[in-house]
Amino acid sequence: MHLDTLLLMSGTTVKVLQLFVALSLLIVLHEFGHFFFARLFKTRVEKFYLFFDFLFPFSGLLNFSLFKKKSGDTEYGIGWFPLGGYVKIAGMVDESMDKEQMALPPQPWEYRSKKPYQRLFIMLGGIIVNILVAVIIYIAVFSIYGEEYLPVKNASYGIMVDSTAKAMGLQNGDKILSIDGKEVTRFDKIVSSMILDEGKVIQVERNGSKVDVPVKAGVVRSILTKSKGSFISARVPIVVEDVMKKTAAETMGLKKGDSIIAVNGIAAPFFDQYDSIKRTLAGQPIALTVVRNNQQMELKGVLPADKILGFRPLSDMGHYFKFEEIKYGPLQAVGKGISFTADQFGNYVRQFKLIFTSSEVKVNESMGGIISFGKIFPAEFDMQKFLMLTAFVSIILAFMNLLPIPGLDGGYVVFLLWEMITGKPANEKIMEKATTVGLVLLLAAMVYFNGLDIFRLFK
Repeated sequence: MHLDTLLLMSGTTVKVLQLFVALSLLIVLHEFGHFFFARLFKTRVEKFYLFFDFLFPFSGLLNFSLFKKKSGDTEYGIGWFPLGGYVKIAGMVDESMDKEQMALPPQPWEYRSKKPYQRLFIMLGGIIVNILVAVIIYIAVFSIYGEEYLPVKNASYGIMVDSTAKAMGLQNGDKILSIDGKEVTRFDKIVSSMILDEGKVIQVERNGSKVDVPVKAGVVRSILTKSKGSFISARVPIVVEDVMKKTAAETMGLKKGDSIIAVNGIAAPFFDQYDSIKRTLAGQPIALTVVRNNQQMELKGVLPADKILGFRPLSDMGHYFKFEEIKYGPLQAVGKGISFTADQFGNYVRQFKLIFTSSEVKVNESMGGIISFGKIFPAEFDMQKFLMLTAFVSIILAFMNLLPIPGLDGGYVVFLLWEMITGKPANEKIMEKATTVGLVLLLAAMVYFNGLDIFRLFK
């Protein structure tokens, strides 16, 4: 598929395609991690599947594949049930629940015949590969694209706030200085630092004075459920990027490059000021004072009842601010890729921990299923953003699989650590029952979180 064809698709289609490609690739690579270490330790792998060839988690129901091919001891295939994937390793209690095989004496090529440390590597193989994939992608991105960000000190016009930020006590034009006394250097890290560090006070500069704004109870919850990224943004002047045809803006004579500085004689050089005044003028005469080619002029017209003049403001933030650009050489990119992966993993752990430690983070409001996953991808394809998000999803998959839940890699690791500490293998019957319970819990979680997504769509 050509890139120009992808760009012409609808936003939803582009999101779905990106999600499908990213997850399919990461699932295959995750399972390859198990496959690699299994083969490294001469363990037979009977199946290697993208998606499940049964109705997960019921291994005996609706067993069929969309594609399969046998090569050596391994059957490679694509299942019909589009949720995850798996490798069936001989002599192991897993989602296939092959009890007949487990009832036979252990064979040299089976998982259960291998040394504990070998089994540990086999189980951690998928997680290891997911982390390595994230590192490699980040190295490539930083090597090719470098890094660009807006320093907080360069946001010279201060911030623009939404209703949540305004209710908290922040104001349009405030300049962020620090959170709990700690300086935040990157503008795009202000909100995440406030949430993940559970900040209590935001220090701002307002009209030349320093002001402490307390983070009130309920603010974080509102940011996560209502603000959707609009809590604060960099405040910018209004420069016209484009004027739509057959609109009030075109009739008034508004042109590309015009800077709006006042509405009906009231100073309004920033979008929040312009929007506040405009809201009161539906269906009424409106006069815009603009600067065009260094000349000030007034454009008159009538604001439609829907309050839409019909122009698009300039969205290129580089026009207003000086961004910090960092270029990485090959060795620097390697170091940055490793450290960035560690930072992202740590941030996700902290984010996950908030579900259990913060009274403001509610599971039914902050968690979701496949639709929520899809929403993190942009509606327009951008290779750099796609790669960065794919790497982040790989980190999420690594972390989720590390959770000590039977049926996930982390659950098997717990049993293995028990064996390595005590010198006695876990009872296979207990493992079978724990795996069954774990798989049922995973199915229940899948239904619950995807149900939340569907509920939000209708809501």
